[in-house]
Amino acid sequence: MSVLIIVFLTAVAALFSGVFEQGKFARYIGILGLIIALYVSFMPECSFFDHYKNMYEYGPNTALFTKISIVTTLLLFFLGGFAFSNHRSHQSELYALMLFALCGGIVLFGYQNLVTLFLGIEILSIPLYVMAGANKTDLKSNEASIKYFLMGAFATGFLLFGIAFIYGSTGSFDLYKIHDFGTANPKDVMFILGVILMLCALAFKVALAPFHMWSPDVYYGSPSLITAFMASVVKISGFFAFFRLMTIAFTGVTHEWINVLGVFLIITLLLANVMGLAQTNAKRMLAYSSVSHAGYIGLVFFGMTNLSTYNLAFYLFAYSLSTVGVFMCLIWVEKLKRETSFGAFKGLAKSEPLLATVAAISMLSMAGVPLTAGFMGKFALFSQAMNGAAFLVLVAVLGSAISIAYYLRLIIAMFFFKETTFKTSEKVTLTYNIVAVCIIASIIILGVFPDMFARQFGL
Repeated sequence: MSVLIIVFLTAVAALFSGVFEQGKFARYIGILGLIIALYVSFMPECSFFDHYKNMYEYGPNTALFTKISIVTTLLLFFLGGFAFSNHRSHQSELYALMLFALCGGIVLFGYQNLVTLFLGIEILSIPLYVMAGANKTDLKSNEASIKYFLMGAFATGFLLFGIAFIYGSTGSFDLYKIHDFGTANPKDVMFILGVILMLCALAFKVALAPFHMWSPDVYYGSPSLITAFMASVVKISGFFAFFRLMTIAFTGVTHEWINVLGVFLIITLLLANVMGLAQTNAKRMLAYSSVSHAGYIGLVFFGMTNLSTYNLAFYLFAYSLSTVGVFMCLIWVEKLKRETSFGAFKGLAKSEPLLATVAAISMLSMAGVPLTAGFMGKFALFSQAMNGAAFLVLVAVLGSAISIAYYLRLIIAMFFFKETTFKTSEKVTLTYNIVAVCIIASIIILGVFPDMFARQFGL
């Protein structure tokens, strides 16, 4: 909980820097606060917070996913100086909202109680509704904000109905007491209905089909740095909350929900990859790519072992690194070209080879090409799922094969045009180049030496 408090105080400081007309310092305040929070996350939790263990516990898994989220947010903050250059009047609010959303994510990593789960989801979601509409004069951004808000409210209704049914059955919000009830009463109709409702609500939060309808429009309309935050940090938070709920509270009725989830994954893997292939805009393609990755990550629920949590963490970290790598390229192109179609990227490698390289390696990692972190992440999840869901793995492999086609379209646009379309003297900043090198190195090192992940995160 020490990390949560530090991130919250950093968010407040970043917010008030705008009140005192020092909004330009909000990014530096955020970076400093995140570095301190990352350092504290490696230290033992203060015993004072033991009083709150029935609601929130900062255990080893909570610490692991907190570190991953902080590192990803830190990378996005480094990109913010250029990405938010047209939001100077309210950039302090955007940085503060990102940090407040991160607070919600940290709550979701350690919740012990359904009430804490609900609070974490709302703390995570409400800032996102605002950030999606940050481009106030852009109708697409306005549409993204209102659509996300309305669909999110609808999903929250599902969640609350599910919690009500669970509480009505068990008389408790505690995850472990719910687990005990489910194990003893696996045929309780009200309990099972509550489980299915909560499954649908969390499927919405992580953008599993058929609850993904909001995702492409919201990702496309939101400012690109916010889209990157949604596709990485929010995905990490949502999936671990989903994983924690289903594998702690609802293991007693696994046979009632696992087949439903399997159907969601099949629809997600096929629909998202086919739709990604049909896109002509890189940002919408990445939105469908994010949906497809929700399908791959969902394989963690099948054939579970003692390494399932580690496999989930590794995949989410590899995917988040790749997401930041692609979006830093997209942000730069969007600033110069005012568009994100595939044509806007033509010849990028001629003028900015490092930026094109980090995007290409990131997409190859997303596709699961060997010697990348994404390949090792997919290999771990696919190997695990083979023990209980071989057909799902076959569908996932087919989806990965399809995804290579739409990733290659963007790579071809960047590298295989003789003339560059970037007729400008503006060059990528030193910060962007440093982040690009770090991401390239991380993706390749983790692809060749995956055990480095465990050592670097103190496992």
